[in-house]
Amino acid sequence: MDISVVVPLYDEVESLPELTSWIARVMSENRFTYEIILVDDGSRDGSWDMIVKLKESNPHIHGIKFRRNYGKSAALNTGFAATKGDVVITMDADLQDSPDEIPELYRRIKEEKYDLISGWKAKRYDPLSKTIPTKLFNAATRKMSGINNLHDFNCGLKAYRSTVVKNIEVYGEMHRYIPVLAKWAGFTKIGEQVVEHRARKYGKTKFGWSRFVNGFLDLLSIFFVGKFGKRPMHFFGTMGTLSFLTGLVIAVWIISEKLYLIAHGEHYRDITDNPLFYLALVAIVLGSQLFLTGFVAELVSRNSSDRNHYQIEDSI
Repeated sequence: MDISVVVPLYDEVESLPELTSWIARVMSENRFTYEIILVDDGSRDGSWDMIVKLKESNPHIHGIKFRRNYGKSAALNTGFAATKGDVVITMDADLQDSPDEIPELYRRIKEEKYDLISGWKAKRYDPLSKTIPTKLFNAATRKMSGINNLHDFNCGLKAYRSTVVKNIEVYGEMHRYIPVLAKWAGFTKIGEQVVEHRARKYGKTKFGWSRFVNGFLDLLSIFFVGKFGKRPMHFFGTMGTLSFLTGLVIAVWIISEKLYLIAHGEHYRDITDNPLFYLALVAIVLGSQLFLTGFVAELVSRNSSDRNHYQIEDSI
């Protein structure tokens, strides 16, 4: 199979007929063998009934229905696991991504041997309250990831070589940073393509201000997991060692100072009256806790097997 199109969706019943017919037309015109995988992330507006109806007229459509809303990352991860195509295309269900971009994305993956092509909506139809924070996040991600040729990490329209989606794990809300996940997994040939951004035709956006807070936290998480996910003791152990040694040095200094004053018959104050005593105590306790955290993290990292287990109610 040439192409698998993965579409995560939540309450997008109005746009599904137009989107699937548009994708089918593009595939037919270019003579691609394809499948459309619609992942219903717990919709309550009749989206699943629409998917069942659409499949009756187009056997290339497949659907996966979550029992409840898990989020876009969960939908993508589940959709990736179900793909059979040599090239995997992801796009949003709100018709803001154009299926007409698919042939060029496919060509670049196959002919130019890219692992991943990320769309760049150079001209956007979003309000400033969305575009300005997005630009800040993209700048921060470029700086921290070293992927300097991408302008829009969060664009829903992307193309992947099949081996990429089969070897990365998208969880939490990490869909914003899939190019970073791919790079950490060893897929370094990452490109960009300017794509059309269309105004939303039906419904309203499902994202609020919380996405920016979550985006910042996910950015920190992705780099911690990418660098220390397989060796958390290296991080916590280093921090614990520095904290413990700092507290130990301060404690030795305080005790040495008191012994010196006693030896010379000079006046001295109790150790507990010295503010440095409490600083040393906190540093030693914190260092010990960081060590224990490192040990626990090592155990968790070796026994986490069901992080991406989701309740699927139905599939077709």
